[in-house]
Amino acid sequence: MENPKILVVDDTEENVEILNELLGEEYDVLSALDGEFAIEIAHEDSPNLILLDIMMPDPDGFEVCRRLKEDPETENIPIIFITAKTDENSIEKAYEIGGIDYITKPFKPKELMAKVKRELKLQELYRQLELSATTDPLTKLYNRRYFTDTSRQLLNLARREKQRMSLIMLDIDKFKSVNDTYGHKAGDEVIVSLADTILLGKRKSDFACRYGGEEFVVVLPDTTIEGAKELAEKIRENVEKKTIETEGRSIAFTVSIGVSEIDVGKEANIEAGLKRADEALYEAKKGGRNKVAVRNI
Repeated sequence: MENPKILVVDDTEENVEILNELLGEEYDVLSALDGEFAIEIAHEDSPNLILLDIMMPDPDGFEVCRRLKEDPETENIPIIFITAKTDENSIEKAYEIGGIDYITKPFKPKELMAKVKRELKLQELYRQLELSATTDPLTKLYNRRYFTDTSRQLLNLARREKQRMSLIMLDIDKFKSVNDTYGHKAGDEVIVSLADTILLGKRKSDFACRYGGEEFVVVLPDTTIEGAKELAEKIRENVEKKTIETEGRSIAFTVSIGVSEIDVGKEANIEAGLKRADEALYEAKKGGRNKVAVRNI
């Protein structure tokens, strides 16, 4: 696991060296001697935390903080101010523009390390909470709730960029018989195996989720229905070739897949596209399973 990255910003080299020495054993420390370079590093390296001096030549720490917080790419990076100023107005301003804490000069090593560790621990807790709220615990794919929000954003993007957008809906064939014959633990392994196959088969830009039970959905931005069908066939074939070994038994399974395209120019959300994909999936099941069916707009 990589060490957290901390960006130290101070126009006094001696202070930067002191902070490097204090933090360097536990963290990857980046440094900048002026505000403009600090903003550049924040964009390029996305540090986990910034220690930012207030009293610097133009731009000063307050201005650097303001610019970072106004930029969507850097607004969520926490900033702890470094300051020799202890008057209430300066401290109040530090919090008002987005700072989460402050450390006074001269540095007190134990105080500094305690504040840095506390903030990084909070970040990790927030990350875990966000992960548990957005992902399916079994497959680690995104869950249906997160899918609803993200698919809406992807559709808006497709509309702005005047791009095509398609959907794939997958369902494990005769999944109940898998559970009845091999048990629910084996059924879970089948679900995880399909999730892994989807992740390996999809492109980086595609968005996959566990939609419910043994059902999965993949959103394919900038993709025609023909391209979506091609990917669906690839996933179907990869599943068909796969065998799961569990408790001394081999389990083979197949999937049926429905493919549809979103009418980006007319449809306000992806619900109609999902309905068409579901109808195509039903056709695939009705046609003998282990098939890909397409439902056009």
